[in-house]
Amino acid sequence: MKINKILFVVTSHDELGNTGKKTGLWIEEFAAPYYTFHDMGKEIIIASPKGGQAPIDPKSDLPENKTEATKRYYSDKATQDRLSNTVKLTAVSAGDFDAIFYPGGHGPMWDLAEDRNSAKLIEAFYFNGKPVTLVCHAPAALKYARRPDGLWLIEGKRVTAFTNTEEETAQLTHVVPFLLEDMLKQRGAQFQKGEDWKPFVTRDGLLITGQNPASSILAAHTLLDYSERM
Repeated sequence: MKINKILFVVTSHDELGNTGKKTGLWIEEFAAPYYTFHDMGKEIIIASPKGGQAPIDPKSDLPENKTEATKRYYSDKATQDRLSNTVKLTAVSAGDFDAIFYPGGHGPMWDLAEDRNSAKLIEAFYFNGKPVTLVCHAPAALKYARRPDGLWLIEGKRVTAFTNTEEETAQLTHVVPFLLEDMLKQRGAQFQKGEDWKPFVTRDGLLITGQNPASSILAAHTLLDYSERM
């Protein structure tokens, strides 16, 4: 299946629990895949639960976290404008796209994890033979996705995501509403992980997941490579 049109789904949530600090989208996880697809001529639409401005985690813009992709983003007014004017999630349909891609950041732990519209969208892509890719904290959006028989979508499937040890290193174990690794295991997933902070991606059929920010570009290439083989 040739992938020509991709739906990006990003968070609308910008509060890091009760800390008074800001969170949102981790910009590397958006920028690296976005430019990978953009430079290949793919059509991209960006949606979020609330629509409009997608919040960016301020930590992802610190010098030590900047990458070539994020530097490109901050010099690219057109793409910044697109991220400031996301489409509302309820206004998009799986039938209009060939694949769906969820960048992470801590924001999805609060909104996309609980968003039933997002869960239904994932189901619509997956059960119509279209790849679903989620990176870092974005696999939180799999929390309420189900199969037609009522079982959890990820039960028995190989998945990865931001690990408990990575969350501990980030010192946010007691801030996030749940530990992502634990939730995925509780849903019956076969959780796999690589070395902390290093690129690691797993694919189980149509489901592609990346462990952390360093995995974003690998997740994008995994999606493209898989689509070429389908």
